[in-house]
Amino acid sequence: MGKTIRLTMAQAVAHFLKKQMTVVDGKKVPIFGGVWAIFGHGNVAGMGEALYQVRGELTTYRAHNEQGMAHAAIAYAKANFRSRFMACTTSIGPGALNMVTAAGVAHVNRIPVLFLPGDVFANRAPDPVLQQIEDFGDGTVSANDAFRPVSRYFDRITRPEQIISALKRAMQVLTDPLDCGPVTLSLCQDVQAEAYDYPESLFDEKVWTTRRPQPDADELANAIALIKASQKPVIVAGGGVLYSQATKELAAFAEAHAIPVVVTQAGKSSINETHPLALGSVGVTGTSAANAIAEETDLVIAVGTRCQDFTTGSWALFKNDSLRMIGLNIAAYDAVKHDSHPLVADAREGLKALSSGLSGWKAPAALAEKATAEKKVWMEAAAKALATTNAALPSDAQVIGAVARTMGGENTTVLCAAGGLPGELHKLWPATAPGSYHMEYGFSCMGYEIAGGLGAKMAHPERDVVVMVGDGSYMMMNSEIATSVMLGLKLNIVVLDNRGYGCINRLQMGTGGANFNNLLKDSYHEVMPEIDFRAHAESMGAIAVKVASITELEQAIADSKKNDRTSVFLIDTDPLITTEAGGHWWDVAVPEVSPREQVNEARKGYVDARAAQRIG
Repeated sequence: MGKTIRLTMAQAVAHFLKKQMTVVDGKKVPIFGGVWAIFGHGNVAGMGEALYQVRGELTTYRAHNEQGMAHAAIAYAKANFRSRFMACTTSIGPGALNMVTAAGVAHVNRIPVLFLPGDVFANRAPDPVLQQIEDFGDGTVSANDAFRPVSRYFDRITRPEQIISALKRAMQVLTDPLDCGPVTLSLCQDVQAEAYDYPESLFDEKVWTTRRPQPDADELANAIALIKASQKPVIVAGGGVLYSQATKELAAFAEAHAIPVVVTQAGKSSINETHPLALGSVGVTGTSAANAIAEETDLVIAVGTRCQDFTTGSWALFKNDSLRMIGLNIAAYDAVKHDSHPLVADAREGLKALSSGLSGWKAPAALAEKATAEKKVWMEAAAKALATTNAALPSDAQVIGAVARTMGGENTTVLCAAGGLPGELHKLWPATAPGSYHMEYGFSCMGYEIAGGLGAKMAHPERDVVVMVGDGSYMMMNSEIATSVMLGLKLNIVVLDNRGYGCINRLQMGTGGANFNNLLKDSYHEVMPEIDFRAHAESMGAIAVKVASITELEQAIADSKKNDRTSVFLIDTDPLITTEAGGHWWDVAVPEVSPREQVNEARKGYVDARAAQRIG
């Protein structure tokens, strides 16, 4: 029997985490970038003491909101293209449940994060303990069971020795390109403090590297034959291209075979958008160029994408009756969607194998010519949308233009998540380097933005991080402004105030609905709030300024470059204006019957649009 070391279960967790390593750019580094912790009675004595003991080797960060710190951890992993990640620990009950929404974000986006919520007493002696959820019919249930559907792996630790296998399984999931996602190890608070003689080998240093499955020979041959038979192929690049770090291979593949590239929200920045074959965003929030090519394509080469409804125009975008699809994806689950021909493999290795098999083959020249012409039309439309204005209430696009002119570039990451901004940024932000565009649009979680910006800055402190956020999301979660100031990590936060949920108000109008309960002016209130976002941001330690025009915004951003901490820029915007060019129909069900004629008219349009959907 090997040597053992006597530790509490929580100490075993801490010592294990600090010994997990990976290799980035040829250098061995800890795979955990740190642990976020908000302590309570369910974890302060166990995990709190354990993390204190390793504080010199595994940094513990204090946040102001459990969901916020989890978003920061998710953004950290996303910005690192999943090569490094973080852990989050909370007390039981409300502290733990505050992380469940963030777990949903990580699960949908396939992002690794380790959740370590405290749990009830395994021995049940003080049952029910403070903050315990009691199930009248099941004594084994706790609040942490809410993590089960939003975790790729879930385990409840009721004995100290169980953590041995649980930690090993957790690391396999966190580092596996297929299973990758959130892991929840629910730590019963009494067990955290229980000691066990753990094998010393559990704490040996381990280096985790990226697994790169090669394509199956038959699937590869089929994919090559489909591409050679196509006349109008298009590559739809998703987040998997970035996570596989296959951006060079993507550009090389497109160039070698003269195939246009369009990008999803997660895939934007996987190709330099100045590239002649890069047509920008596709789908509901797509450029006119990308969608024009997508509508006519006879072969979609979907690389590392889930084919979300925004990407496919709710499966009504691709109009060619002869359409075929190839699903190049690490996950067979995604590779076979909508009768795609699967090519289950790592994105980088799959692209290289395809290119080798297609040696000498190029798409017809007419395809690249059409792409060039369509891109020219789009770039002219985009330039108009981004142009400066003297309007009292500028559009989101005009604000984006100001930010791009003053802070755009390869060393800047723009970050967003929800509202109308994702659509405008997807179309208009000039992404030229991998990771320069960071959008959480799998879950489109309001409140991700500022906390996510913090995580992205922690991942790459040398980069300028620009957080673009509407007043609605800002009001939902803003406390990590204080955390960014505390940590000395400067964010640039642009708050676009359209006085409500402008995006959903537009959707409400577009589906025939009355203006109701979205903009502040259309909601029930006795007093119309006048929110001073500048004073609020300043109260958390940021430097803040409110500007009255696009010109003032550009000057304020330029002036802020000398600031030594998080800077917040406030500007009032028009809640109704969006970029008209580009875009596509999105399936949002309209009521079949209504006493309002506007709804009935919208229903007719909805029925007509659904006729173009591909079902299956």
